[in-house]
Parts: sequence; structure tokens; C-alpha cells
Amino acid sequence: MNSVCFYFEVHQPYRLKHYSFFDIGNPHYFDDEKNREIVLKVSNKCYIPMNQLLLKLIKKYKGDFKVTFSLTGTLIEQLQKWSPFVIDLFKALVDTGYVELLAETYYHSLASIYSENEFREQIKMHIKLMKDVFDYTPQSFRNTELIYNNHIAWVASTMGFKSILTEGTEKILGWRSPNFVYKPKYSPQIKCLLKNYRLSDDIAFRFSNKYWEEYPLTADKFAHWVHHIAGNGHVVNLFMDYETFGEHQWKETGIFDFMEHLPEYILKHPDFRFSTVSEVVSLYEPVGEIDIDYAISWADMERDLSAWTGNSMQKEALQCIYEIEERVKSKNDPFLLENWRKLLTSDHFYYMSTKFWHDGDVHKYFSPYDTPHQAYIYFMNALEDLKHRLE
Repeated sequence: MNSVCFYFEVHQPYRLKHYSFFDIGNPHYFDDEKNREIVLKVSNKCYIPMNQLLLKLIKKYKGDFKVTFSLTGTLIEQLQKWSPFVIDLFKALVDTGYVELLAETYYHSLASIYSENEFREQIKMHIKLMKDVFDYTPQSFRNTELIYNNHIAWVASTMGFKSILTEGTEKILGWRSPNFVYKPKYSPQIKCLLKNYRLSDDIAFRFSNKYWEEYPLTADKFAHWVHHIAGNGHVVNLFMDYETFGEHQWKETGIFDFMEHLPEYILKHPDFRFSTVSEVVSLYEPVGEIDIDYAISWADMERDLSAWTGNSMQKEALQCIYEIEERVKSKNDPFLLENWRKLLTSDHFYYMSTKFWHDGDVHKYFSPYDTPHQAYIYFMNALEDLKHRLE
């Protein structure tokens, strides 16, 4: 049997105010009005209709359709405050028994690269949150933006996770296929699932592109592509942002209709099933080893860290925020620590990106600021205020 593994990342950051030099002295950095507006908009366009559709599909297929989520701490906090109905829908999904929740960094941070201590702390915070909100203990792990290297896999293994997710890029695979389970070098006790980025991106990025040679993408056409792995793989990992549905690909594109009919066409093949991440690692043994010392991610064409570390503004901001970690934690001030951690969220550095061409357009779409430099200035002003509070 072959598996199709749908995994959805669900995340919203705390976006900064237009925090000028003259605001230093005011410890309220985040734009509650903008964050509320975006959470409500995405709830109405994506989270509510898509959660309702998944509940319908799970009921219809009586356990033959399953999905996996990771929900960041910053998302959960904002939903609890501004859209609690969405939390109820996620609880209903988890309660079906056919939805898995993964662990990740609570604040969707880059701590795995800059601070192993903070990395471990945020994972523990996230595990506790999943237990408190959903009465669920994650067994598998996905790092922020699927950032991965040998050391990150080792940390995940020491924390008891069964598996870790990352990008199925040729950088780590070479000639090999992402449609198998692998094991990380130095950590054979944990298994590694790799995103099939071509098929995932057909849905996440190319679905509504009228200039794409495969447009329009229909459920039966996509299922036919998936079925081609029979005999040449064990699992098709379809990993994407949940906001693909209704927000990045609008309802008018037909994305919800596509998703509603896809399980029917996938399951027409008798050798295919839907599996959660943990089911995949229990069904299939690793066929090889993944060995990579530098960090990869699922972002942009390069699949590296350049989306967050590609220019001097980003590097300076990251250095400055992480170098005060011990001073912040030594203060034992919960509000100060929370502010610092909210500033660790990877989106702040993503907004500072100065990449060009296709990836630059993507960065601009997600940014609430007019320019990368503006994002940098607001961040550094907020950080300067936080440093004053440390004095």
C-alpha cells in the first residue's frame, strides 16, 4: 500500500506596529488592530470553511481520509482572543481521531539555528499548549519553515519524537526520491519525512496560474499524478501552508471544490490510502540516510535560510535579538520575556528580505510594510525599547 500524507502548517505572527524612534519608551510593540483584522479575515476565508470541509470529508470517508496539522502558539493565542470558533473547529477535527497534531516552536522562531536552549524551551511550551488546548500530546516534530540539518534532527530525537519533517530538495536527496521514508545521520532512532515539493507546489502555488501548462488542475488529473508513484515510492508527502485554501488561492479559483473531490479520486486506486505523519513512520522502514550539516528549509527557490538571513539588515537584527537572551531570562519578568519571544518570530526577518524576482514578489505579498527597510526600522526600534527595559 502507498500513502498520501497531507500536512498543513497553520500560523499567524504578531505583526509590529509602525514603531518609530519616538515610540521608544512605550512597551506595546504589536499592532493589535491589524493582527485582529488579519486573523478574522483569514478565519473567514480559510480556517472556517476549510475546517468544515475537512470535517465533512472525514465523516464521509469514515476514517479513510486523514490529515496532519501543526498550529503555532502565536496562532492559537490570537484565535483564542479574536476567533474562538476556529479553535472549536480544530478541537472537533482532533476529536475525530483522524487528525494528528505535530510539535513545533511555540513562537515560530529560528531558535534551532541561534539558540538550542531556546529551541528546546519553545518546543516544550508548544507540547504543553497542545495538551492544554486539545488534550493531545504530539509524537512527531516539524521545525519552523521545515528548517533542518543533522543537529536539528538529533535534538528532535533526544526529545523523544518519532519523526521529523523537512523539504525533499535535491540538495539532500541527489538522485533519490522524496517518496520514501529516510533516517537522519547520527539519529537512526528517528525517521524523516520529505515534502514532495513539486506536487505540493502544484496546489499551493500553481493552482490558479492560468499561464501554467497544466492549468486548470483538476482532482482527477492530480490523483493520476499521485498514482504514478505506485511501485516507485511508499508515500507522497503533500506539505503546505493551510492558508493555501481560500487565502492564497481564493475560493473563486475552485480550490475548495478541488479539495472536496480529491479524496474520491485518490482512493479509486486500491493501493492508496491517506495516512497521518505518525502512521507513515509506523508503516514504512527507512530506505536510506539523510546527511546534511548546513540548514535547509522549504522557503523560496533556494530552499535555504536566505529568506531570513540573506542581507545585512536581517543578520544584524537576528544577532541583536538573540545576544540578549540570557539578560532577558535573568530578569524573571514574564511580560518582558513574552515580548522578546514574540520578536523572535521568523516573519519579522522575512519581511526584511530584499530578494528579487519571483521570491521577492512572495515576500512582498506577505509583508504588512511598504519596504524591507521599514520592517527593519520598526523591529530595531522595538528592540531598542526592550533593551532599555533591561537596564
